[in-house]
Amino acid sequence: MKRSPGPPAGRVLSYESLVHAVAGAAGGATAMTLFYPLDTARLRLQVDEKMKSGSTRTVLAKIIKEEGLSAVYRSWFSVISSLCCSNFVYFYTFNALKDAWVKDQASTNSKDLVMGFISGVVNVMVTTPLWVVNTRLKLQGAVLRSDDIEQTNYMGILDAVGRIVREEGILALWSSTFPSLLLVFNPAIQFMFYEGLKRQLRRGRTELPALEVFVIGAIAKAIATTVTYPLQTVQSLLRFGQQKRDSEGRIVGSLRRVVYVLRQRVRKQGLLGLYKGLEAKLLQTVLTSALMFLVYEKIAGFIFRLMGVNPRVGH
Repeated sequence: MKRSPGPPAGRVLSYESLVHAVAGAAGGATAMTLFYPLDTARLRLQVDEKMKSGSTRTVLAKIIKEEGLSAVYRSWFSVISSLCCSNFVYFYTFNALKDAWVKDQASTNSKDLVMGFISGVVNVMVTTPLWVVNTRLKLQGAVLRSDDIEQTNYMGILDAVGRIVREEGILALWSSTFPSLLLVFNPAIQFMFYEGLKRQLRRGRTELPALEVFVIGAIAKAIATTVTYPLQTVQSLLRFGQQKRDSEGRIVGSLRRVVYVLRQRVRKQGLLGLYKGLEAKLLQTVLTSALMFLVYEKIAGFIFRLMGVNPRVGH
């Protein structure tokens, strides 16, 4: 049964967009749960300046030795909750834009990039407070050696939100917004390559094999992550509340703050300091993204078949 065109508003609030959003959230949660320890290693290397760079296995072994096995899954619920919300918003916006803009025409790489960028901006503005909170919860109780880091003692997500607002002001919940807005190029680049590769491989076929979905998801994310990693390091530092003032004690504004954190990291650790934790990040994000897209495609396809809906080939 083919979907009727419908008015633009109907396209934005479409059943298909909701299915894609739910499938994307489920795929992200499944993949992140499986590869969560890799993200723990990446975050620790980014934020803890005195932790020596090493293989992901070495970093995880050190964390487990000093803090216990549960440390690599610290704040799992908070991260998964944030990821589900983030993926839901991103996938819904991306597919709603595709329904409203592309309609029954063929997608192009440039359109995918623009839609990915807009979806990323919407996602950042809506979900940044969740990521600020879960970054702090994830590092809470960790053995950190950086002099700039002040440990927190939050009781949970709601307690963290309340205390941040009371002690630092409501804008602190959006403390990493500027680098996050710059980082919307990450998922935009990822979706551009993923959608482009999928279109090339899907010619003459209704569905891609699982292995092909996994591989193109991995390739797309590897490219996007490598290009934008220095900004991801700055993002992690700002979410944890570091470097709020410059050397003269003045509050650093958005752009100046990003530049200041970048300069401080390069001054202390050199240019390679901007890529500290990249190995763990690539392992985690590439595998997570590949599995996410695989689960996403399978869930979306299953629901559409179950309901007798024939989604537009452009998806």
